[in-house]
Amino acid sequence: MEQLNLIIDTYQRIILESESQLAKVKRHIYRIGTLRLILFAAGVAGIIYFWSESRLVISGIAAITFIPFLLLVKLHNRLFRQKDYLEKKIEINRQELQAIAYDTSAFDNGKEFIDPAHLYTYDLDVFGEHSLFQYINRTATQPGKKRLAEWMNTHLKNKVEIEKRQEAVKELAPELEMRQHFRILGLLHKGKTADEEEIRNWATSPEYYRKKWYFRTLAILVPLANAVCLGLAIAGVISFTTWGIVFAGIGLLSSSFSKGVSQMQSVYGKKMQILTTYAHLIHIIEEKEMESSALKRVKGLVGGEKQTASQAVKRLTALMNALDQRNNMLMQFVLNGLFFWELRQVMKIETWKESFAANLPHWLEAIGEMDAYCSLATFAYNHPGYVFPEIASKPFCMEAEALGHPLMDRDKCVRNDIQIAKRPFFVIITGANMAGKSTYLRTIGVSYLLACIGAPVWAEKMKLYPAQLITSLRTTDSLTENESYFFAELKRLKLIIDKLNSGEELFIILDEILKGTNSMDKQKGSFALIKQFMTLQANGIIATHDLLLGSLIDLFPEDIHNYCFEADITNNELTFSYKLRDGVAQNMNACFLMKKMGIAVIND
Repeated sequence: MEQLNLIIDTYQRIILESESQLAKVKRHIYRIGTLRLILFAAGVAGIIYFWSESRLVISGIAAITFIPFLLLVKLHNRLFRQKDYLEKKIEINRQELQAIAYDTSAFDNGKEFIDPAHLYTYDLDVFGEHSLFQYINRTATQPGKKRLAEWMNTHLKNKVEIEKRQEAVKELAPELEMRQHFRILGLLHKGKTADEEEIRNWATSPEYYRKKWYFRTLAILVPLANAVCLGLAIAGVISFTTWGIVFAGIGLLSSSFSKGVSQMQSVYGKKMQILTTYAHLIHIIEEKEMESSALKRVKGLVGGEKQTASQAVKRLTALMNALDQRNNMLMQFVLNGLFFWELRQVMKIETWKESFAANLPHWLEAIGEMDAYCSLATFAYNHPGYVFPEIASKPFCMEAEALGHPLMDRDKCVRNDIQIAKRPFFVIITGANMAGKSTYLRTIGVSYLLACIGAPVWAEKMKLYPAQLITSLRTTDSLTENESYFFAELKRLKLIIDKLNSGEELFIILDEILKGTNSMDKQKGSFALIKQFMTLQANGIIATHDLLLGSLIDLFPEDIHNYCFEADITNNELTFSYKLRDGVAQNMNACFLMKKMGIAVIND
């Protein structure tokens, strides 16, 4: 708790310091705004007052007022960027304080990734409101959000890969300033879901103008023709009118391909603006000294070029921004008439694409990876009492002491152990309603998932073998597919059996097997299923109200262990310890609760 208080103090200190800096910036903005107004007014008044004086006097007045005015405009813009940055910095640190208090409403919950058919995410509330994703997610870019969701949707099953990710998370966890800088820059211009795909589409689209010889020729001849005509006009060989006709003709000719340029600009121009943000994020990756192999790989995605990736992206955004000059009709006509400027600019962009477009997907991948790593690192930083699990190299084990669910209040959560050290082996959990069975299963599932994506877990210690996690905790009817609850559960169980038959290693978590059928069928089916699991060398946990399942230990004394959550009745009141106990449950509470609520219970 002492370490957590230090983290809270750190966030509060950053907020106070940033608020102080923000107040200074706001004062500077006000003063410079006032000075700009005074300079502009003085310049206009001076020009009007001295209008009858010489041009030299008027030029001097304009120079000493409007040049400082323009310089202050640039300074003003820079201060506004600082203001936006500091406001966002204050915001994200307040969000972290709220998250420590279990308010994660400020973070994206990834609801678009909810999939009831997924092997485990739907059962474990990985996505959606108050989900694990929302609790962990600190991504500031669309590539980062997608990558973090991919990690949660498809956990690692390789010891070496998990350990590499753990190293990367451990390396970034103390780098609070760097992580927050990355997040702030990403949030200041956060793109849309479609941006990444559209940027990739642009990068792979074929060049058009540079491939046409006549466009390349015109780009050279037009400025040359203008220079020759202007020189001849100055020399008196031809009239300026003749040069004006040539200039106008070139400007009109340029309009023949303006439609294609406009289409490209409208489709991709605004999308490319997000590359300005990406350039800053890439620069952070380039500048950061990486130690872990996973982060070195991320850095390698943006390195090894003649020009650094961030400089290349800045060059592209500069070219795209320059193309926006064509939105001014007068500028467009003048520049095209003189230089065939529009064509030359598009050809420069196509030249950039020839040189760097193949690397753009790698740069986006690097941004996404770093963004996702920063989320896991923030999760680790905010939970100093969590541990990184030991990853076993041989199947099977799932062992933990004092395991807790990360979304449960740290002051109220009752933490329990789990012990599975061989294959095959099943833990059977019995217990009364509301005693804690389902919470325990979700705690095991969420902790197993966190471990397999390289994140720390809430435990004293933990060791596991990374098999494929698969659950059946929340099977539902499907009205759209005309599918009953029972049939949906059978489909999930068949999927598990098929995976085991194919040789896949699984860690299975089931809550109340065959709960969609009658008691006798359920009991027979449950016995048969667990026996099949044993034959197929499976591992897992099963929670049930059926106390007779506890007798399976007689058939598999070395491969099954019974635990329970009991409901205790003291002074005619129901109490729960939520502590895992050895053996089969003795007290069930349905009839007791019905009587307490005034519902008659008739005994035969």
